[in-house]
Amino acid sequence: MDFDIVIVGGGLVGASLAAALKHSGLRLALVEGQPLPSLDSEWDSRIYAFTPGNVDFLHECGAWQRLDTSRVQQVEEMRVFGDAGSRLNFSAYEIGAPELAFIMESRLLQHALWQGLLEQDNLALLHPAQCAELTVQEDAARLKLKDGREVRAKLIVGADGRDSWVRHQANMPEVPTPYHQHGVVANFNIAKAHRGIAYQWFTPDGILALLPLPGKRISIVWSVSPEKSAELLDLTHAEFSARVAEASKHTLGELQVITPPASFALRVLNLAHLAKPRLALIGDAAHNIHPLSGQGVNLGLRDVRELAQVLQQRGELDCGDVRLLRRYEQARRADIMSMQLTTDTLKNLFVNDNPLLRALRNLGLSATNKIAPLKKMLVRHALN
Repeated sequence: MDFDIVIVGGGLVGASLAAALKHSGLRLALVEGQPLPSLDSEWDSRIYAFTPGNVDFLHECGAWQRLDTSRVQQVEEMRVFGDAGSRLNFSAYEIGAPELAFIMESRLLQHALWQGLLEQDNLALLHPAQCAELTVQEDAARLKLKDGREVRAKLIVGADGRDSWVRHQANMPEVPTPYHQHGVVANFNIAKAHRGIAYQWFTPDGILALLPLPGKRISIVWSVSPEKSAELLDLTHAEFSARVAEASKHTLGELQVITPPASFALRVLNLAHLAKPRLALIGDAAHNIHPLSGQGVNLGLRDVRELAQVLQQRGELDCGDVRLLRRYEQARRADIMSMQLTTDTLKNLFVNDNPLLRALRNLGLSATNKIAPLKKMLVRHALN
């Protein structure tokens, strides 16, 4: 039970880090407490958009090849609408790219990742297992599990989600700031073909995103007040479908719920540090952002890409040396701050009744739509 790295959390981010270090020569352990999701014909309500850069990374990890591609949808265009007739279009064709993003279910990718982990020679899977106590010493960190086992590692990586146990144990005191919004998610059958187009509407009372799924299906994320969230979840499926169709201007015709709506509170988390001696955080354990950009999981995978590279280029330093971990932290700082600032600004700009701000935000959307070089720059940044 002596390892170079112990990863706490076997979701998309934690599992992909383990996969990325398959050929590193490092001794790894992965601790996961939840049962693995099973693959069945039902659609998962947790849907993510993945950038082409992260898809390339997942291919290198060996996960992409294991996916059932019939449940993966390419996004070729995105149409964004303001609340006063303004709009902004992004097209893969305009920049000579085959797609802007890939949409898939969380459990589909997690299953593919774990199929590879089960065959990985340098990895011990501690599953199911719950963490009990974390002690950091000068030469190593010790992690006690609730079943009495104890593991020792040069580095503990917290990949255990937005309410990270590792982050709390590491005494990182920053408290998430609530957005006073909930994200309502659900999947639908649609009457009209989506043609690989994603849609987003910014309105004063919420932000509605429609993500295309394979066939005549879509997934939504509707960011609304807690009160409106409760109201939406109280509706019958037929009433809820009608409300979403109305809010999306009946763009895809009649909608029919195929996964019951659910909601989660939205918040932002910005940590002063992503690492300490013997400890590093990745994914939602390290940062939370508003879902309007669909970039939360992509930020997490870029954390993984950077940390894996730093660890494999460590030279004579051991995995938990704070000098090494600061390289990871510094390399990730600008990307995280930029995405948090962008989503924060857009959320505050559009969920606002100020007439001046309303005019400015719609002017900004329309102006950006007319400046081709700016649009291309924004799209290319989003492909990483």
